[in-house]
Amino acid sequence: MSFGPLTTTSVGSFPRPTWLAHTKRNQLTYRLDGAELKEGMDDAMALVIREQEDLGLDVLTDGEMRRATFVFHIAGQWDGVDIEQQVEKKIYRNREANRLVPRITGKIARRAPATVDDLRTAKAHTGRPIKMAVPGPMTVIDSSANEFYDDEEELAFDIAAALNTELRELQATGADVLQIDEPAMTRYHDKVHAYGAKALDHCLDGITVPTIVHLCYGYPGGGGLQHQYKYEGVLPSLMQTRISGFHVEFGRSTFDPAVLRLCGDRIVMFGCIDPGDSPVPTVDAVERRIGEVLKVLDPKQVWLAPDCGLMTISRELARDKLAVMVEAAKRLRATI
Repeated sequence: MSFGPLTTTSVGSFPRPTWLAHTKRNQLTYRLDGAELKEGMDDAMALVIREQEDLGLDVLTDGEMRRATFVFHIAGQWDGVDIEQQVEKKIYRNREANRLVPRITGKIARRAPATVDDLRTAKAHTGRPIKMAVPGPMTVIDSSANEFYDDEEELAFDIAAALNTELRELQATGADVLQIDEPAMTRYHDKVHAYGAKALDHCLDGITVPTIVHLCYGYPGGGGLQHQYKYEGVLPSLMQTRISGFHVEFGRSTFDPAVLRLCGDRIVMFGCIDPGDSPVPTVDAVERRIGEVLKVLDPKQVWLAPDCGLMTISRELARDKLAVMVEAAKRLRATI
């Protein structure tokens, strides 16, 4: 499948309807349980897909309506992961707050698919391309407490093997684009060079559809932005992998898009919208921001998205921000 210039999409997550869940920052509290929760999640997925179609997005997602967490919706289906007896750990490098995280207690091995049925359900509601996301090896490691592996690189490659099986099944089920979420890569450049890039590449064995690695900094829902770790420190290593493209954060950073020349002719999913609880930007402002990257890259390789997921803001704010992005894309396409 080919995609046109300035393809519009999202990172993955969308706000949950209030009848399904209460969301505070990154924490979800579901208002339903059991069979009613499953039905509610599926109804919310159908709703968010229709909203994406109405907005005019080119590549849709399942909205991650079935995911309580973006990491352990997938990793919770692996042997060697204890999501019940959690421990406290400092994550995201140089952030002050600790967080309760699952534990790695044995050798990682995938037991069952985690997102394949999510994809089937999403595809039943639309004929447009679907992009599905999984967490990358470095982010799984950063979001858990390793109590089993002596060698972190060995852990990363076992995670990559589990993810590769998931990605292969998503591809076979009809995913049009696959995304690997690796926000940890923006903070641990040393680990990217040591093993992270190689583990990412291992995730891609046998994958032929377009693949994107998601490289954000701030996360939705607050927390200090960590733009002191610059893309120059990580993109050259990632260019040694088979990844098709990069999702980068420019909606709320002050980075110079000239750095994206390091991406060569690969896809650049250009984050041009702040996904947080900030005012809706003007179409003119977003158009100007996108225009800066078009001075550097061929429009055919540029996709557009928010900087990160939208799950922490209201549905109205998410719609309004995406509508601005889609309109800016329409204006710019008319000039190409």
